[in-house]
Amino acid sequence: MNDAWIIDGARTPRGRGKIGKGALSGVHPQELLAQTLHALLGKAKVLASAIEDVVMGCVSQAKEQGACIARNAVLAAGLPDDLTGTTINRFCGSGLQAVNFAAMGVASGHQGLVIAGGVESMSRVPMGSDEGGIDGNNLHLRKKLFQVPQGISADLIATREGFTRAELDQFALASQHKAEAAQKDGRFARSLFPVKDPETGAVLLEADEYPRHGATIEALAKLEPSFVGMGAAAVGPNGETLDQLALQRYADVSAIHHVHTAGNSSGIVDGAAALLLASTEAVKAHGLKPRAKIRAMATAGAEPVIMLTAPTPASERALAKAGMKPGDIDLWEINEAFAVVPLKTTRDLGIDPARVNVNGGAIALGHPLGATGAMLLSTAIDELERRGLATALVTLCIGGGMGIATIVERV
Repeated sequence: MNDAWIIDGARTPRGRGKIGKGALSGVHPQELLAQTLHALLGKAKVLASAIEDVVMGCVSQAKEQGACIARNAVLAAGLPDDLTGTTINRFCGSGLQAVNFAAMGVASGHQGLVIAGGVESMSRVPMGSDEGGIDGNNLHLRKKLFQVPQGISADLIATREGFTRAELDQFALASQHKAEAAQKDGRFARSLFPVKDPETGAVLLEADEYPRHGATIEALAKLEPSFVGMGAAAVGPNGETLDQLALQRYADVSAIHHVHTAGNSSGIVDGAAALLLASTEAVKAHGLKPRAKIRAMATAGAEPVIMLTAPTPASERALAKAGMKPGDIDLWEINEAFAVVPLKTTRDLGIDPARVNVNGGAIALGHPLGATGAMLLSTAIDELERRGLATALVTLCIGGGMGIATIVERV
């Protein structure tokens, strides 16, 4: 196997995911991705004719995000007709999985240069637009296994693991403060590019607009738990509530304590990201200067009702493949889908919290589902360079009880 090199990365700012209120909500998701492709090619100084494929993650593959958004974005960008595109869905891990698939292609020797990343316009294509729920409305599967919404799973984890509302809010406040400091210090500038109106060329957004600068613990404490009503909804075959259905697999818990709120859960946003992956031969042939290489990558499954615990085994698998231990990783990006996920993963693996999400995470910045994994990878590489460090591990929890992890080493 050859090395898989990361040449560069580019991402849009994250725009608020509400029609008419988010700066990117007026832009078709194909156009968001098209501009990202152009920005990446410009940064990497590579001709589009040299790229062999575009692999993109997208979770809600319906409406404007249906019909293979990767290929349509290539066409919308005016790139060569012979440049192919494919769209994948591993739920919240889609953007990172796209990068990993591209890395497999170049490391195997079958491809030279591949662009990978993800896109999600959560304002224009809201969660649930692809219908069917997480189980695709398969009633036969549902009789075997009733998968509850992720918010209930997050609250179940917090209940079983003993994480309190106060701990979750403190983590969320730290995410906001770290993101605010990173923005003011310009730490995201290396990967960011301004998104423009496709018609007029006017700049729509230059910086992430979701963070709440000046957040306080008092404001977070006033927010109501988000999933109480959902947990009380009677949707089971015998009138069971969603909470009761979740607890059928966890007899050790008498009741779920609902502790996640809009303030300690990830934000709904729009955005796109892309990275250029290259084989060793392509690096030499095109005179490229890699910024990082992929050391290891892995996925892992876990119990699908509690759903969000697999970043731990996925990270352990990736570390084992790289011959590393948690303490060998300089920086960790653990996606903040819900505050309990990075808290549990950090505790499970014995990670120094000072190495985790050092510039904030999805609680402060937002979680554009299909793009987040690629965004986190770019953020990690940027920060490794800024601090002069060597290794980073990016991991995300994934619907259906999965996790994904990728280890990169700075060049």
